[in-house]
Amino acid sequence: MDLKHLMHHRFTIMAAIIAIALPMFLKSGSLATELLIFAMAAIACNLLLGYTGLMSFGQGIFYGLGSYATGLLVLNFNAPLLVTLLGSLVIGAVVAGFVGWFSIRQRGVYFVMLTLAFSQMFYFLAYSLVDITGGDNGLLGISRPSLEIFGNVIMEISSPWQYYGFVAVIFLVVFAVMQRISESKFGRTLLAIRDNETRAAAVGYNVKAFKLAAFVVSGAVTGLAGGLHALLAGIAPLSSIEYHVSETILLMTVIGGTGNLFASVIGAAAYVIAADWLASIWPRWMLLLGFLLIAVTLYMQKGIWGLIERIADAIRQRGDKVRSETLDASKEQA
Repeated sequence: MDLKHLMHHRFTIMAAIIAIALPMFLKSGSLATELLIFAMAAIACNLLLGYTGLMSFGQGIFYGLGSYATGLLVLNFNAPLLVTLLGSLVIGAVVAGFVGWFSIRQRGVYFVMLTLAFSQMFYFLAYSLVDITGGDNGLLGISRPSLEIFGNVIMEISSPWQYYGFVAVIFLVVFAVMQRISESKFGRTLLAIRDNETRAAAVGYNVKAFKLAAFVVSGAVTGLAGGLHALLAGIAPLSSIEYHVSETILLMTVIGGTGNLFASVIGAAAYVIAADWLASIWPRWMLLLGFLLIAVTLYMQKGIWGLIERIADAIRQRGDKVRSETLDASKEQA
C-alpha cells in the first residue's frame, strides 16, 4: 500500500485509531460506546450542515424513532439483533424523507423553523401514543440480543466492552461509507449546492432531489445511532426524541467543525468526555459546558478541527522558513 493510498484513506484510518485507542483511555465501556454512537449521529448531521448547508433541528426525530423502533422490535417480536438495527435504520430514512420533503421547500430561518416544528410534533406524538411508545416512561426493559446469523451465535454483546466492540465495527463501517459518499460526485454536488444553490440549479442539478437524498442518508444513520443507544441503555426514553437531542447533535458537529466528517468524531468525543468530566465536578455542569461552548464560538469558529489545521499550517510554515534560512546560509558559506 503506497503513501498516496494511505493519504486518501487517512481519515478512515484515524477513525479506526480512535476506536482502538478508546478502551485504553476510558475506564467505562458504556461511555466509550456512547461516544461512538454520538459520533455517528454527528457525522450524519455534518452531511446536512457541513456539506449541504442545512441546519436541521430534526435530527432528534430520527434518533428517537430509531430508539423506539429497536425497542418495539425487541420487546414485541424478539427480533434478532441485525433485524432490529435494520429497522431503526429504515424508520430513520423513511421519516427523514417525509420531513425533508416538506422542509427543503424553504430556505434559511424558515427551513430551521420547519424542522423545529416537526421535532415538536413528533415529540408530542411520542408523548401521546402511550400504548406504542410508553409515553412519559418510554420503553423499558429492552434486552440486548446476541449477534446471530442463521441461528448461529457469532458474538455475545452482554458486557459493556463486548458491546463496545460490536458498536466500534458498525461505527467504522458507517464512517467509511459516509466518507466515500462525501468524496463522491454526490458529495461534491452537495458542496456546490451549499456554496451556491442558484448556480448549481442553473447548470442542471436537481437541487431538491439532492437535498432530499442527503436528508434520507442522514436520517438513516441517525436512526441507526438511536437504535444502538437504546440497546446500550436498555430503554428508549421519551427524552430521546426531544429537540434537546437535536441541539446536542448540532453542538457536537459545530464543536468538531463542519465540512469534515472526522471533525464530527472529534466534536462528539470532546462533548461526551467534557460532559462526563464536568458532571463529576459540579451538579450544574451544563453551566460550565455553556461557557466552554461560548469560548468555542468566539475563538474557534471552524471548530476543533479548524484549530488543528491552523496549528499544522503554522508548524508547516515555520518548517519551510527554517529550511529556507538554512539553504540561504549554506549558499552564503559556499
